[in-house]
Amino acid sequence: MTDEDRPLRCLVTGATGYLGGRLVPELLAAGHSVRCLARSPGKLRDTPWAGQAEAVRGDVSDEVSVRSAAEGMDVAYYLVHALGTGRDFEERDRRAARIFAEQARAAGVRRIVYLGGLTPSGVPEHELSPHLRSRTEVGRILLASGVPTAVLRAAVIIGSGSASFEMLRYLTERLPVMVTPSWVRTRIQPIAVRDVLRLLVACARLPHDVNRTFDIGGPDILTYQDMMQRYAAIAGLPRRVIIPVPLLTPRLSSLWVGLITPVPGALARPLVESLKHEVICAERDILRYVPDPPAGPLTLDRAIRLALRRVQDAEVTTRWSSASAPRAPSDPLPTDPDWAGGSLYTDLRERTVAASPQALWRVVEAIGGENGWYSSPLAWSLRGWLDTLVGGVGLRRGRRDATRLRVGDCLDFWRVEEIEPGRLLRLRAEMRLPGLAWLEMAVTRDPQGRTLYRQRALFHPHGLAGHAYWWGVAPFHAAVFGGMTRNIAAAAESAAGEPARTR
Repeated sequence: MTDEDRPLRCLVTGATGYLGGRLVPELLAAGHSVRCLARSPGKLRDTPWAGQAEAVRGDVSDEVSVRSAAEGMDVAYYLVHALGTGRDFEERDRRAARIFAEQARAAGVRRIVYLGGLTPSGVPEHELSPHLRSRTEVGRILLASGVPTAVLRAAVIIGSGSASFEMLRYLTERLPVMVTPSWVRTRIQPIAVRDVLRLLVACARLPHDVNRTFDIGGPDILTYQDMMQRYAAIAGLPRRVIIPVPLLTPRLSSLWVGLITPVPGALARPLVESLKHEVICAERDILRYVPDPPAGPLTLDRAIRLALRRVQDAEVTTRWSSASAPRAPSDPLPTDPDWAGGSLYTDLRERTVAASPQALWRVVEAIGGENGWYSSPLAWSLRGWLDTLVGGVGLRRGRRDATRLRVGDCLDFWRVEEIEPGRLLRLRAEMRLPGLAWLEMAVTRDPQGRTLYRQRALFHPHGLAGHAYWWGVAPFHAAVFGGMTRNIAAAAESAAGEPARTR
């Protein structure tokens, strides 16, 4: 085996996100070894490839953890950004990129690969959206690191679960007639996620002297309006009536997208802002090093068909929501000794269930998304709308899989923090709250051997607003959490063939 053919040691940042979570198995399939740097490596515990890749705890903004993770690595993939984390996200991106670049060089990494955004030709950098401007600056920092770097720049990425695809899908499906911003007539060059992953993997073996940006895109150049019409035709929908108007600013457009689609406004805004200008590949130099596959890159129509098939077959491996929601807390549920002296409100409910633990667990694990929350639909919907109105994720993220959960999955405005199959499901809230909240659902047996359902809601308030919030919603707990307990038990009993109880 020549040195050019030997397996490479690859460091992947952002493995808990949409692209990183798909890149890892592709690298493994190519014969490389993979180490993942993640703030919460526990989120990777239940991935299909968990036993084949190493996961280490750390943050790209921490010099020590980056240096330790980069030691011994041949290639380092930089797939993280601070998008939506606050007004200072550009500075946070800048600082993290500098630390990563410096520590990768110090550790002897031989190549950095970064996926950035395709910038419009001829547009001054100061006129770019903050999102694109930051992506461009991060690319420059990595290129100047002293480590040979490949910066791939893509526009709209189409694949099952991608934010761009979800935005396209829901706008088209839910609005047969739509008044749209003028950017729907801007030309763009989308690319299928399969081709993005193929290029990312291939860039690991670029010649040592390659240190530059590459524009990447699919074979189609069309407007966003054309993309919606193409989606409608492939999905079997009538042709959409689209009326562009010039009055909707990117901010208003992102709020509109946030209301219509599962993509929250904080994430929709950079997507919308990137569509203000024409984003078309200015060169295709990547073909000198990575030829197209024999069948060619995927067309938009093929990419949409594949994405729809994945959605319909419930085979979406990662989603845009795989990464934590912007500004969402990541604090684990505190243990009692560590929590001494702190406020932790609790709503505890228990109920014996005339069904097997297995039948009860099937109901618990399938909760949320289209299956609902076994409580007042109006109350849950209202809470979801309120969260959306204040810039939160709302209830529209749904589930990755209709019946199975794994650590790190989003579940409407919750995130799976812990799951012990057959016994415990713990969710951490990612809605906008003046504090931290968890919801635990446990399946066990009581001393008499009967199946017992135990449900616990916990809230750690932040300041006076947090205390006021808990006591303000406490009167509704009997209806919301009490109803949830009763209905989960009834659903398990019904599935087990037992008569549902009404008490």
